[in-house]
Amino acid sequence: MSDIHIDGLTKEFDDVTAVDDISLDVDDGEFLVLVGPSGCGKSTTLRMIAGLEDITSGELRIGDRRVNDLEPKERSIAMVFQNYALYPHMTGAENMKFGMKSVSDYTDEEIDQRVQHAADILDIPELLERRPSELSGGERQRVAIGRAIVREPDVFLLDEPLSNLDAKLRVQMRAELLQLHREIDATTLYVTHDQTEAMTLGDRVAVLNDGRIEQVDPPQVLYDYPETRFVAEFIGSPAMNTVPVTLRWDDEGVDAVHDNFELSLPNPESFTERPTSGVFGVRPEDISLARNADDVAQTFEAEVSVTEPLGESLLLHCLIGDDELHVKAEARSTIAPGDVVELTVDEERLHVFDSAGEAIYHSSPREAASEDRVNTPEA
Repeated sequence: MSDIHIDGLTKEFDDVTAVDDISLDVDDGEFLVLVGPSGCGKSTTLRMIAGLEDITSGELRIGDRRVNDLEPKERSIAMVFQNYALYPHMTGAENMKFGMKSVSDYTDEEIDQRVQHAADILDIPELLERRPSELSGGERQRVAIGRAIVREPDVFLLDEPLSNLDAKLRVQMRAELLQLHREIDATTLYVTHDQTEAMTLGDRVAVLNDGRIEQVDPPQVLYDYPETRFVAEFIGSPAMNTVPVTLRWDDEGVDAVHDNFELSLPNPESFTERPTSGVFGVRPEDISLARNADDVAQTFEAEVSVTEPLGESLLLHCLIGDDELHVKAEARSTIAPGDVVELTVDEERLHVFDSAGEAIYHSSPREAASEDRVNTPEA
């Protein structure tokens, strides 16, 4: 078994708490992504799992072993770093072999067989005799991943491995990583600050902020049902719109009242409490031009301040009083800055957060079926 159990993990650097009492279980064979802004504690968490940072408090188990005090080589893990960490004077094959004998009793012949097998999986046999200076960024990353594969560890740890690649190669490597995970079927923890990588790669995604876990869920659940305002605004590009509203309750339900709009919220029984104010949230793709929507029930007006053609859509920056909404309109819509547009929302995709940033309302119930997500290399 190579599941990971983290209980109350904490890391302090003098008077700074980098990781603050996090608990997390990673299933055997799962691909879990840790995502968050710079300084949130995701890489420190990975380094504690690897044994590269001492644990201040808490318990870390890999399989049935408590590994808090074990050396990195005793943990049956392999780590791929952001900067590849290849020795410049060694060939690709020598880099992949390096360290094998110190952590195993394999013969030279067995090590050579493992290197060749890893090279075949990664489609890099022709790179084995080249030095890092003769390789592109993507090729160096494949060699670094190959060095991890040859050890056949229980757990793979990847710390922002694609951040040094150009945009096109990152998309290609994401697909290859998914295919690789499917072939080797090892427990994998992947750290990134890129929410697109997190959404496309992870079986589940853990969002970190200020050393704490905000939410852990499958990507689509995370997107559709954010448990905090931070998650709502961090996951998605553009981010979820959030504006302050007054909540007006009566016998018929509840209205979200803003200076420039008033919307009746469906399924008021979904509220976890009955506050008089909150923060209303709706994603840009869940706002439409009323003229293009079917069965429009509620509308409001906004002034367009900026337009951004994105190809597949037209992103509108719309002013509603002192607040701004981002709206994804249909591509090639004839709208210019200064135009006043009539908008409507998808009433099944509305959210409300309290003053502390906790979600207290989603207009549609969380569906268990959305948790059954299986990644494909095309994601």
